[in-house]
Amino acid sequence: MGMLIEGVWHETPVTRGAKDEEGGRFIRRPSSLRHQLEAGGRFSPEPGRYHLYVSWACPWAHRTALVRRLKGLEEVIGLSSVDFLMGQDGWTFGGLGPETQDPFGRARLLRELYVQANPRYTGKVTVPVLWDERERTIVNNESLDIIKMLDRHFPSAAPSLYPPELAGEIDAMIEANYETVNNGVYKSGFARTQAAYDEAVTELFDRLDALEAQLSTRRYLVSDRLTLADLCLFTTLLRFDAVYHGHFKCNLRRVADFPALQGFLRDLYQRPGVAELCRFDHIKGHYYGSHPSLNPSGIVPKGPILSLDTPHGRAGLR
Repeated sequence: MGMLIEGVWHETPVTRGAKDEEGGRFIRRPSSLRHQLEAGGRFSPEPGRYHLYVSWACPWAHRTALVRRLKGLEEVIGLSSVDFLMGQDGWTFGGLGPETQDPFGRARLLRELYVQANPRYTGKVTVPVLWDERERTIVNNESLDIIKMLDRHFPSAAPSLYPPELAGEIDAMIEANYETVNNGVYKSGFARTQAAYDEAVTELFDRLDALEAQLSTRRYLVSDRLTLADLCLFTTLLRFDAVYHGHFKCNLRRVADFPALQGFLRDLYQRPGVAELCRFDHIKGHYYGSHPSLNPSGIVPKGPILSLDTPHGRAGLR
């Protein structure tokens, strides 16, 4: 793991990959490349112009790939994945063969694209990356920005995942789940003191209890339709029992112990086009292999059995 400082790569321990706060808390650095697509602007939403770089292991990048699939944008936005192992060089290409090659043949390391976009770039080298092939630069590396732009700016026959009339509610739900759940698992796993861990894991399960109560009586988080809020929660829940429960010590309970959350997870997993984007070989290989401070042996466990294909029983909820 590492970061670029004035365009030069510096290695850092994974637990120091974010800002450090006194007390041993893990605080994620905000994304720094936040250009927006805009009709008639510098980055106009044109089919075939943009390419999405993801990691199938990363929950933030996974969001963007799911929106691309559910909106039917496969012929509009290109996509490729980095290797799942993230070592001293950060995210890399090509170690797993053709499926993780940079299709343009210009990069072996993801950071090379960051330096191409800005030779004096300072910051983390993260996925997802929305790349502009015309200007050969990075448009945006913030997953929430990208999924909103994919939904808003490209024609699609699929229903909107971020309808304007629900935007405020969707944003509020995503924000409520971000620090407690999406980033909460990382705050638990990368905590450097007992107090920081206790604080993070308590907030995490308090929020999961609240979500369990809400999803016990309704199918989706906002209104009666699938939205970006559901997808943002889904990618964390998908990884929870396989990785976060053990590897990040989020082990008060499993998602499987929450009937409504487990049903919600199965419901979304079984939607057409979703399961094939859920790569547990990449997910488990990344987390158990890329964090030697947490798993020095690098051994990847065989379990758990997740049973995501069994009936979810949620179709009748509103």
